[in-house]
Amino acid sequence: MGKNVKKAPCTILIAAINVIVFFVLSFQGMTEDGAFMLKHGAMYVPLMIAQGEYYRLFTCMFLHFGFDHLLNNMVTLVLIGWNLEIEIGKIKFLLIYILSGLGGNILSAWWDIQTGEYAVSAGASGAIFGLIGALLYVAIRNRGRIGDISGKGIIFMIILSLYYGFTSTGVDNMAHIGGVLSGFLLSILLYWKRNRKSRAYSYL
Repeated sequence: MGKNVKKAPCTILIAAINVIVFFVLSFQGMTEDGAFMLKHGAMYVPLMIAQGEYYRLFTCMFLHFGFDHLLNNMVTLVLIGWNLEIEIGKIKFLLIYILSGLGGNILSAWWDIQTGEYAVSAGASGAIFGLIGALLYVAIRNRGRIGDISGKGIIFMIILSLYYGFTSTGVDNMAHIGGVLSGFLLSILLYWKRNRKSRAYSYL
């Protein structure tokens, strides 16, 4: 990358933490095994409620079921997070990421209780969908674009991702919906459009 490329340290830090956690756990057992993941912080609503282990709403955001799950989430995180962090700043980026992840997981837990269908869940996708929702709002405020990404492109990404989720098995769609709604609403509260003529963006 050139000298003028702006940095997004929080995006890289979050991705690095996810990768490190994954490989540490991979040396200890099978990350695709539900019981193993539950032991290391994955979310399971009956256990969470019965024993008050609400920390799982947070810890499950840094766990992934297998390398493909990790890779897909981290690629999306870097591509989306890089643009968003440059636009809104580090602190607001972290707030949106963490709170959207929690919001998505809370909606997912509520849905599990309503349906009575429980599963061990983990992954950063709720938080990542929060970034996508926030990016959509920022694009709207910036007349349809943010860097190389258009508002229409973001909407298409959301629709395509949700369609894939609802037509596939083992996907926590409620976490995705909760994440994108949380990210959009949080960005309304946290983002103020800067007055400037132009701004250069670049992917990692």
